[in-house]
Amino acid sequence: MLHKTYDWMMAKAAHRHALWWLAAISFIESSFFPIPPDVMLIPLVLAAPTRWARIALVCTVSSVIGGYFGYAIGYFAMDTVGMAILSAFHLTEKFESFRILVDEYGVWVIIVKGATPIPYKLITIAAGAFHFDLAKFTFASIIARGMRFFLVAALLYKFGPPIRVFVETRLKLVTTVAVVLLIGGFFVVKLL
Repeated sequence: MLHKTYDWMMAKAAHRHALWWLAAISFIESSFFPIPPDVMLIPLVLAAPTRWARIALVCTVSSVIGGYFGYAIGYFAMDTVGMAILSAFHLTEKFESFRILVDEYGVWVIIVKGATPIPYKLITIAAGAFHFDLAKFTFASIIARGMRFFLVAALLYKFGPPIRVFVETRLKLVTTVAVVLLIGGFFVVKLL
């Protein structure tokens, strides 16, 4: 089933309304869809490299808005819908350990986890279930998702098709380096 879904998304990436499909996929991936929007983001940027920033913006905004849906699931329906989604993706153990991280690091853990390939739905549903401050959740989501999608799109714009293989095989490394640089930048600014 996952392979069929992947093939369906690749077909949508070639569609004339691909940007709308990207927005829809980004939205639903934030709460329950199994495949990340990168599957459409990458071919879209490769097909229209000069539009990389617009494509990344659509992906980011849609993902953050979809994150509100995931947040609402966690906030209002954690015991039923939320647990069913997390169970379907084998994320229930991560959910329990995520609570400790959110309590200790708050916004930072959402930024770090939201920028990595860890399923964003875990973060959105958990944030709602933990009644995490919505303004802080919004801020962290914009930073995390923007960092992730703009980084991928910018790399594809700058380096073209050869970077596609690199990004797809080392996405976790690329986003981890970006997160480390972002956090390091915050500390440098704080010290100045």
